[in-house]
Amino acid sequence: MAYWLVKSEPFKYSWEQLVKDKQTFWDGVRNYAARNNLKAMKKGDLAFFYHSNEGLEIVGIAKVAKEHYQDPTTDEEAWVVVDFAPHKKLKKPVSLAELKKDNRLANMALIRLGRLSVQPVTDEEWKIVMELAGEGK
Repeated sequence: MAYWLVKSEPFKYSWEQLVKDKQTFWDGVRNYAARNNLKAMKKGDLAFFYHSNEGLEIVGIAKVAKEHYQDPTTDEEAWVVVDFAPHKKLKKPVSLAELKKDNRLANMALIRLGRLSVQPVTDEEWKIVMELAGEGK
């Protein structure tokens, strides 16, 4: 299993909306690096759900419910979507400020590549963020 982080502005699509919808396709990705990350996702992979622009915090975990397919919002073949379902709300949201303070996360894509909307997360980074969220050791 691989780990990821996806970003959404809460006023456009929030964690609460994903929970309400039970499943959604992740559209609107128009960056090749982010698109390649979507293409690399496998069914069952987990992704941190990060509220960007307002909130600036990881609030939940989404699960890949369907692997990549053509983005239905565009005719351009270059762009794909992945279906996500809510997996778990974090006990405690983890803010960007907390992540930046933890030296163990200095190389995390969220810190280094702040604008990338779909990012890989290493196993070690996943464990650290889960620890910061009060989700175990």
